[in-house]
Amino acid sequence: MSVPLYVPVLPVRQHARLAYLGVRPELQAAMAPLWNLPPCPGVPSAGLKSIPWKKELDRVRGAHRRHPGWVDAPFAEEAQISALSEILSECTGLSGLLRPVTGPERSLAQRSAALETARRRGCGVGVRVRVPGEWSGDTAEAVDRLLAQADPDMPVDLLLDLGRVLPGRPDAAKEAVRALDALWPLANWRIAAVLGGGFPHVTDDMLELGVLHEEPRADWRMWHETRASGRDYVPLLAYGDYGVQPVTALAQQPADGGPPWGVLRYTIDSWFVLCKVWNRGPDRAAGIRAAARRIRELPEFRGAVASAGETWLRDCAEGPLTSKHGTGQIADWLRAGNIQHMTFVVRSLLQR
Repeated sequence: MSVPLYVPVLPVRQHARLAYLGVRPELQAAMAPLWNLPPCPGVPSAGLKSIPWKKELDRVRGAHRRHPGWVDAPFAEEAQISALSEILSECTGLSGLLRPVTGPERSLAQRSAALETARRRGCGVGVRVRVPGEWSGDTAEAVDRLLAQADPDMPVDLLLDLGRVLPGRPDAAKEAVRALDALWPLANWRIAAVLGGGFPHVTDDMLELGVLHEEPRADWRMWHETRASGRDYVPLLAYGDYGVQPVTALAQQPADGGPPWGVLRYTIDSWFVLCKVWNRGPDRAAGIRAAARRIRELPEFRGAVASAGETWLRDCAEGPLTSKHGTGQIADWLRAGNIQHMTFVVRSLLQR
């Protein structure tokens, strides 16, 4: 398996799958997504096979006919582990391109099930190590115990997940390096990725409607600071992020309704550009097209041919103000936002 440059952390949702498929093939080849099942609070094991996201998971598996990735159930309840493990085992398929995931804080049943799937499929396992704050040496000991459960020749991947990496966490890179210093000697890692989510959680009282707003890409800064550490393992690391959604989006369940507004997104070198728009009312189409025009007029806009995300923004900006056709909905904005983001990230990494 070739080492990916980029590990996007994505939900098992249609907009995320279509965004992954919307990245050009030569750039998609440098990616290995970490897919995440949503929480299913209180759903009995028998009900998991008919749950709505099951069909989408099958489509995600179909999207991985050539390139690898991982699939995780980070919100699994203890009573659901057996049924979810069976579903995820089926998802790995004959190709073994989607690998199961476990972690040091998971239950013994979950760890055993993931390792058994990896052994039976011969695909290896992802070890997701969460570092939401200060690094603890106890975590390294727990990872070491987990690895002791695996067969000696089983391929293992390190998914170092720092969670939210926002401007209020300036020491994230230091914690990443401390974690890597402790974890790197524990195994001959097939892949090692540093993951972090820098996209902000947008609330009702945040941002002025129709006005471009910039938020720093703290996760991207953390990545560069980690690389600047000069450690021997740095050239072997992959970069990962949560795309154009906040870390908390993974825990959200599909639901009807929502706020009367949405957000158009664009990614430039050091910033996320956001524009809040009304998603209801008679001026909806005009407001969305105006927001798309403002993004297109940015000096950093990479042109309509840069990706399908930029193409969507161009087409939306140029559409008639009185027609809603082509203005999209929240899922379309997420899809376009993630396509341009993932495309830009891969191209940036290829230039390093």
